[in-house]
Amino acid sequence: MSELPKELKYASSHEWARLESDGTIVVGITDHAQEALGDVVYVELPEVGSTIDAGAEVAVVESVKAASDIYAPVTGEVVEINPALEDEPETVNHSPYADGWFFRVKPAGLGELEDMLDADDYQNAIDES
Repeated sequence: MSELPKELKYASSHEWARLESDGTIVVGITDHAQEALGDVVYVELPEVGSTIDAGAEVAVVESVKAASDIYAPVTGEVVEINPALEDEPETVNHSPYADGWFFRVKPAGLGELEDMLDADDYQNAIDES
């Protein structure tokens, strides 16, 4: 069973989102997603300053097995990307909820975050798939 921090919100497409004290939202992929992908070898991140829409494809993660699109869990402006992933994409495998985050968003609002799954609901969703 995958590790699921309770303080995060989850998308059925396997992204996680964490609301920071400054009002931004940090986004990454779940432990379940990185396990399914296998060894991550490349991550393509959105441009800082770009506007993203909830549900839109905003990044790509490639592994030895496959490539997978990453979807924006919220609408807003990308204010930071994780530069460590350029040189060490495998960080996603070792630390999906900490050092392996993908990008930070200044959200247009918090309604979309509130609509995401909590840890228990996400666990139920992956158990049923």
